[in-house]
Amino acid sequence: MITSAPHAHSGLTTGTVMQRVLVAALPGIAAMVWYFGPGTLIQIALAGSAAFAAEAMVLRLRGRPPGPTLADGSALVTGVLIGIALPPLAPWWLAIAGSAFAILVAKHPYGGLGYNLFNPAMAAYAALLVSFPDAMSQWPGPRPLLSDGTLPGLVDSLQRIFTGQHAAPDGFTMATPLDLFRHNSGLMVQQFQTAHPLFARGDLAGVGWETVNLGFLAGGVYLLARRVITWHAPVAMLAALVLMALLCNDGGSSASRGPPSLHLFSGATMLGAFFIVTDPVTTAASNRGRLLCGLLTGVLVFAIRAWGGYSDGVAFAVLLMNLAAPLIDRITVPRAYGHGRARQHHGAPPE
Repeated sequence: MITSAPHAHSGLTTGTVMQRVLVAALPGIAAMVWYFGPGTLIQIALAGSAAFAAEAMVLRLRGRPPGPTLADGSALVTGVLIGIALPPLAPWWLAIAGSAFAILVAKHPYGGLGYNLFNPAMAAYAALLVSFPDAMSQWPGPRPLLSDGTLPGLVDSLQRIFTGQHAAPDGFTMATPLDLFRHNSGLMVQQFQTAHPLFARGDLAGVGWETVNLGFLAGGVYLLARRVITWHAPVAMLAALVLMALLCNDGGSSASRGPPSLHLFSGATMLGAFFIVTDPVTTAASNRGRLLCGLLTGVLVFAIRAWGGYSDGVAFAVLLMNLAAPLIDRITVPRAYGHGRARQHHGAPPE
């Protein structure tokens, strides 16, 4: 049960929800493929297949029929989210290791779907990021900034991913907008954005990255329209990011933490807001609780980006709020329908 009482069936099955989530992710995936190459599709295929296989294996080990659980698509969605989060040309074993971690460590030890404490995809991403920081930071530059305007094709991407051949030449990989802004020193914000082509060629937060975030924003609007998710958590998270960016705005000096547009349309902001924070299993059950979860997630994302050790803090913020969700439920879930307040006894207790 993922909402507070009274309960009414929405008519959506788990399988239907997962199918709509996959459909909603298509615009963002298409933008990633266009700007960063077909490696994203390979990573999604690897991670999705590994998650599916790990789910089947652990269900058999637990003595449960794998058919119904595999058919609901939850393992596939976990794998797809991991594949989206990985650099397009990351070595093949990263996707497989991440999916195995998500299913075997972050999901089934708690009892499987509906019982896991942490979002499996974000737990896997955080584990990979901490364990293999170099491999997880090798993002190619977006297509418009490459010297010849071409990215590795499908065959070349397969070779790079599976064999490590044709190592990326100098200038092929490029820091993300959040990485670049984090290491800015000595330039005013406007000067920095004008000087670096990643920002100069973009309109909001870096060419390529802003389009990817707009794609996931479009997918989030689709999920809202189909009533797969509610607006409370994503709107609260995005509003908190904007508010924090405005409060920490110092007029654009070299020590600035970044304008609101940078925090909204770079990194994994929109993916996190509409596809991760809205996970019904690991977030709060009530609408008030979702508002609070989203608000605190946005504050944590900004704090990690501005003062933490990682340029994008979505995964770590989500995992911290997964831990806090039971407490938030205890505070915010309303009384069960038809029940009044508990009586208070003012008399002396019996001896």
